[in-house]
Amino acid sequence: MWGMLLKPLIGVAGDTIKGFVQTKKLKSETKIAEIKAEKKRLEDIANGKIQWEQSAVDQMQGSWKDELILICLLVPAVAVFVPGWTEHIQKGFEALHSLPSYYTNLLYISCCASFGIKGASGAMKLLKK
Repeated sequence: MWGMLLKPLIGVAGDTIKGFVQTKKLKSETKIAEIKAEKKRLEDIANGKIQWEQSAVDQMQGSWKDELILICLLVPAVAVFVPGWTEHIQKGFEALHSLPSYYTNLLYISCCASFGIKGASGAMKLLKK
């Protein structure tokens, strides 16, 4: 009789321990993968494979163009709250909407490239939807 009562409890305890062990194993595997990825990145830097990207990041350290682009993007969002400016901003966006698609695409790419080259390809995929 005790065996019938203990067997399910032992099974639950065993499953709990197995789950705990699996979780610990996955966490350690994740940590190992992160360490390997960081090692690979450092090796690539040492080998010059990502030297160009690092150079671009270094050049942007003292650049003001990111701030300028961000300000240009935020000005209309703030200015619509200024009485009398909303109509002018709407007309401005209508004028932007009438620009040729090649020009607006160049604007998107330029802004994305300013914030990170890898972002440009992602933004263009969003635009095509």
